Amino acid sequence: MRTTTRIQTALVGAAVLAMGAAALPAVAQAGAAEPVGLGRYYSQHIDWHDCALGSDDATGRKLDAAGARCADLTVPLDYTDPGGRTITVAVSRLSATDPAHSVGPMLFNDGGPGGEGLDMPLRMGAVMGKVAGKYDLIGMDPRFVGRSTPLDCGWDIGSAIFSAGHDRAAFNRSVAIQRDLAERCRRTNGDVLPYVTTRNTARDMDVVRGALGAKRMSYLGYSYGSYLGEVYTQLFPGRTDRMVLDGVVHPDEYSQTLLAGAEPANERSLHAWAAWAADRNATYRLGDTSDAVLATVDRIQRAAAEKPLRIGDFRLDEHFVPVVFFGGLGSDLDDRRASLAAMVQVLARAADRDPGVRPGLEMAELLTFLTTEAGSQPASVQAAIICGDVATRRGIDSYWRAVQATRVDYPLAGPLANNISPCEFWGSPAEAPTVVDNDVPALLVNATGDPRTLYSGALRIRHQWSESRLITVPGAIQHGVYGEYGNACVDKRVNAYLATGRLPEHDLTCRK
Repeated sequence: MRTTTRIQTALVGAAVLAMGAAALPAVAQAGAAEPVGLGRYYSQHIDWHDCALGSDDATGRKLDAAGARCADLTVPLDYTDPGGRTITVAVSRLSATDPAHSVGPMLFNDGGPGGEGLDMPLRMGAVMGKVAGKYDLIGMDPRFVGRSTPLDCGWDIGSAIFSAGHDRAAFNRSVAIQRDLAERCRRTNGDVLPYVTTRNTARDMDVVRGALGAKRMSYLGYSYGSYLGEVYTQLFPGRTDRMVLDGVVHPDEYSQTLLAGAEPANERSLHAWAAWAADRNATYRLGDTSDAVLATVDRIQRAAAEKPLRIGDFRLDEHFVPVVFFGGLGSDLDDRRASLAAMVQVLARAADRDPGVRPGLEMAELLTFLTTEAGSQPASVQAAIICGDVATRRGIDSYWRAVQATRVDYPLAGPLANNISPCEFWGSPAEAPTVVDNDVPALLVNATGDPRTLYSGALRIRHQWSESRLITVPGAIQHGVYGEYGNACVDKRVNAYLATGRLPEHDLTCRK
């Protein structure tokens, strides 16, 4: 959720859940050697093959060039019916180059929910350096994501997370949109929606572990991936080796309004960005003081509420203008702030009704994802996972009250973080949420100013997992630190743990 190649993750901000561990009829108690009735999945032969699907498959060609291999594993759609319908989960493997000191497999998840992971062995291998040679690096597209068995609800937008708008009429439009999105998913994929869940992804992970012939598996998860890791440890205790969770949210904070509670952090990030842009007014012309830049932001939002902004072939209304800002507020790195400033320049011209304004390449990619059917597939999966995990009928007016209660103090983040979601119109989850009540020796990483997965959540997990250790980056506004922020201290400490398997004796602080 941290780069434009992971747009859907950045937009949602990677919240993390942990759900209750009620045993399923066809699954043995967690920790058993092999869940009952699933032997053919755990013992299946993995048919490794080239990764590239064609000459235009850039990701596949990069994997092939690095020596990686890919495969499709078969898993049950419904783990309570192992003999029933099956689906496939796409995985990649970059084999250990130091087999004499092999630790075993390490599986990655990049967050989302719904983020693709097939290329992560390449990205994370570069961050891990020589430590990577000790591991078989495993990328995985979770069920219904990327190259795994697909799910697409046929939406004409690419995000179910957007702002409520400036008044009740705009909010009512949000309600109608979310109701329609949910109905499209029921109509096109109703037979599989109950099984698009974090718990089932965790079960798929354990099938991958078993098929690889490993008794235990190391894991690195960012953002939502930290929640997925928490659920895995609860369902399959004792099966993780070295575990790193970066951008950690406590399970209690995972809900159908994932961003509720993060309004202050996002507004602080907005104000910090405004001060940065004001210092560079000669370049961006957005205002020579922080207040002046914020006034430009407000002017853009008011203009979009009056009439959608025309940006080339795109039309951007009051529901999605705040999403553009939100997507750029997850980091205080200069390149990400500059990227947001360039987009705001375009928005400001569009607010002035400049008919010649055009988006740059990065902005065009974002707007294509947000406002067209191009974003339907990843957005559909993201909503299906969240709603399949935690859909609750709250009542439409409850969202409006929350929007109004937060709007004055948090004019950008309040109406976005508290807006209604398609989960309000979803079916009831097939399983109860996982109660994570264990204690796991993991390495946790979080920046204090993370506007997506709040530092308070990392502290709560650290308190619950007494055997874990926490690396804190104070003062940083950053979602996803290890290998993402350029912090040599964090990268060194995480790599030392991955190399030795020994957690630090105490919690650590790594300065910006």
